[in-house]
Amino acid sequence: MGTWGILSVRYTGRSIPEGAPFDNVPPSVAYFVFPSEIFQMNIPRPYIFTSESVSEGHPDKVCDQISDAILDACLRADPGAHVACETAAGPDFVANLGEITCAGFEAIDKEAIVRGVVRDIGYDRPAEGFDAATLTYLDRLHGQSPDINQGVSRGSDEAQGAGDQGMMFGYATDETPEFMPAPLALSHLILRRLSALRKDGTLPWLRPDAKTQLSVLYRDGRPARIDTVVVSHMTTEEGDALIRREMPGIVRDILAPYRLVDNDTIFHINPTGRFITGGPNGDSGLTGRKIIVDTYGGASSHGGGAFSGKDPSKVDRSAAYYARYVAKNIVAAGLAARCNIQVSYAIGVATPTSICVHVDTEGTARVSEERIEDFLMHGGLFDFRPGMITRALRLRTPEGWSYRDTAAYGHFGRTDKPFPWEALDKVDALRDAFRK
Repeated sequence: MGTWGILSVRYTGRSIPEGAPFDNVPPSVAYFVFPSEIFQMNIPRPYIFTSESVSEGHPDKVCDQISDAILDACLRADPGAHVACETAAGPDFVANLGEITCAGFEAIDKEAIVRGVVRDIGYDRPAEGFDAATLTYLDRLHGQSPDINQGVSRGSDEAQGAGDQGMMFGYATDETPEFMPAPLALSHLILRRLSALRKDGTLPWLRPDAKTQLSVLYRDGRPARIDTVVVSHMTTEEGDALIRREMPGIVRDILAPYRLVDNDTIFHINPTGRFITGGPNGDSGLTGRKIIVDTYGGASSHGGGAFSGKDPSKVDRSAAYYARYVAKNIVAAGLAARCNIQVSYAIGVATPTSICVHVDTEGTARVSEERIEDFLMHGGLFDFRPGMITRALRLRTPEGWSYRDTAAYGHFGRTDKPFPWEALDKVDALRDAFRK
């Protein structure tokens, strides 16, 4: 009997320019010999993967945007503010709860912020049951617990402890120009375009609340076609009949550059038959209930912590941003086609627990995962301590972006704002390090 051995490994995937179709190129392919026959291994079977997005007018996203708008106001008043702001919304009602320590907090008009966010989203019709002018506002925000603060505020970025325990994940894949999973990236794209068409008056019969869901067929590990599209969009009475007739063509036009929609693609448009009562008048909303929409659409693991309403001392947010930053640079540097990073913390402790960052490249690494892990922790290029993450990504002094900007259509893969965790400024350093 012979023994198994790797004869060769090759990778034929490549980056896709923005706006171009997804190329159906095979993933890593390994050829094994035993004893004189060659077997081709590691080619995934075809599969369908589904992700969803929700619009800025979805009840939970209304709450996320309010929480982050209050966070933005606090950081403008006091860059060192500690903020944990929650929002709840229902029929013509918004409440804020949570803990905030912020110099000048008394001067912040929280009610004006709430009404402004709701108005910007497009809820400006009292007859719909949720309106910026008529809603009732309740404020139950209060100071942060001193027990938590003593473990977080240590006087320096190097010593700053994590604002909570937990594990965070960052992910990147080379299947789209944004280094994001295709089903989620395209679900976000549809809703962003529909929001623009609603706001510029092209589709006046659309209202703010909406969901999309895309099921993408993968062949050889790459997006091959869209199997099913679901669009559930709040409309006016007039739009109730128009949407089922017009929406398939609108979505086809939006997705046309990617050449993934074909004659067999299934469309479900407002499948319940009617979607006129929407927003917080149709369903209650809470901050932090769309964590999979906010991240990777289920293509990656999730630690369970939400983002919105939290200042950067909360590693639920800052460490997840940093893990995305690291994973994206690893994939862009060509070290792997996909990269999933886990980091974990204990409350009040600066160094990640067990001094360990776990890397999973799903079998696509061109160098060993152990070598990548060792470099991330000891190579000097990345620092996973909470205070150093905040400093590196400039999370307390946003420039050209706001936290409210992140609160709809995903926190990752965005090109409309200069989010620092999307920068590819470590690619050359990574390539140089792994050439040695």
